[in-house]
Parts: sequence; structure tokens; C-alpha cells
Amino acid sequence: MLNEALVFLLNVVLQSFATILLLRFHLQWLRAPMRNPIGEFVMAASDFLVLRARRYIPAVSGYDTATLLAAWLVETAYLALVAWLESGHLFSPLGILVLAAVKLLSNSIYILMAALFAQAILSWINPYTPIAAVLNAITYRFLRPLRRIVPMLGNIDLSPMVLLVICQLLLIVPIAMLENLAGHLFF
Repeated sequence: MLNEALVFLLNVVLQSFATILLLRFHLQWLRAPMRNPIGEFVMAASDFLVLRARRYIPAVSGYDTATLLAAWLVETAYLALVAWLESGHLFSPLGILVLAAVKLLSNSIYILMAALFAQAILSWINPYTPIAAVLNAITYRFLRPLRRIVPMLGNIDLSPMVLLVICQLLLIVPIAMLENLAGHLFF
């Protein structure tokens, strides 16, 4: 019972923080505007770690590697602690490191899917909200090639739906296979 509570708290704290760090990496990679509620929250929640990490970890090819590495380390710590709490013994460090990378890839796809859903809902309610620019920055690079291929039906753009199907297929086939392979490295 206590282990379940601890796993829940780890999920709330560490998993959420890893997702915030991953979102920060993606927002910077996609050149999303940060002067909005989402950008300001992400920056405020992660500055204490990222600014310290940047002193020692340089950017590589314009990518914020300090933020990505911090997200990976937080995800690794989360997986190691959860594995230890649930089983009572430690697992292979290589398996946990690989599984953390796969989980970050999976979370990246979930971030894209969440942005697509939010963008669709806001397009009906308030398309001019300050958050719209962030959502557009997250989804535009992925939707642009699909919009060339998928025709509009009337005034309805089906490319977000096609992208959601592609994301779901990515989660079902290659990501699941990678998680399975990383699970075999666990022992």
C-alpha cells in the first residue's frame, strides 16, 4: 500500500517534470514563442535545473542538449525508483537507460497528439488565444507535409486526423517494439 502511494507520487512529480523538460526541449527546437502562459510556465518550472546544466553541457548543432539530457536523467531516475519500489531489487542500468530514452520518444509523440487535440478544440472555441501560436509551432512542421497530400474536404482539413492516426500507429508498432527490446535488457 505504501509502495503504491510512493509510485503515485513519483509519477506525479518526476514523470511530470520529465515531460515539462521534454516540452521545453521541443518548444526551443521548434522555435515556439515563449511569451505565453505555456511557455512561461515551462520556463519557470525548469529554469532551476536547465540553467545550471547549461553551464556544463553545451548545445550541439543548435539543440538544447542540456534540457534533453536533464529530461532523460529525470526519466531514468523515475524508472529506476519505480522498478525498485515495485520489485524490491535493482535492474540492469543499461535496460533502464534505454527504456528512459524510449519513454521520452513516446512522450514526445503524446505531446504532439495533445497539441493536435488542443489546437482542434481551440479552433472551435477561440482560435486567437495566446496559446494558439505555441500549438501551431508544435504541429506545423508535422502537418505541412500532410497538407500537401491530404486534400481538404469542403472547408475541413483532415491532415490533423491523419497525423493522429500516424502517431497512434507509431506508438503501437515501433515504440512498443522498442519498449519490448528495452524490457529484455532490464534483466
